[in-house]
Amino acid sequence: MPDFDKMGGLVPAVIQDANTGEVLMLAYMNKEALDKTRKTGKVTFWSRSRKTLWTKGETSGYFLDVKEIYSDCDDDAILVKAKPNGPTCHTGKKSCFFNKVE
Repeated sequence: MPDFDKMGGLVPAVIQDANTGEVLMLAYMNKEALDKTRKTGKVTFWSRSRKTLWTKGETSGYFLDVKEIYSDCDDDAILVKAKPNGPTCHTGKKSCFFNKVE
């Protein structure tokens, strides 16, 4: 289990397409978000700006269905392998990582 106390209650969560390995997005989870993700099978995060839980896809319908969850070797980050049901990024792109840094 991730050590939520180590990171002030939040840990970064990297979301990866379970089929292709493509990194789709990065967001943050607290213990409650991880528990809900595990219980529902839908990826849920903690919104740092709104200070509330949010399940990816609750407004767009493009949920992320959990396939596997891993904690890193230091227990301070999470990797979620998921099946996206449409674009992951709010811009309509498959991944949030499309801005190449020159």
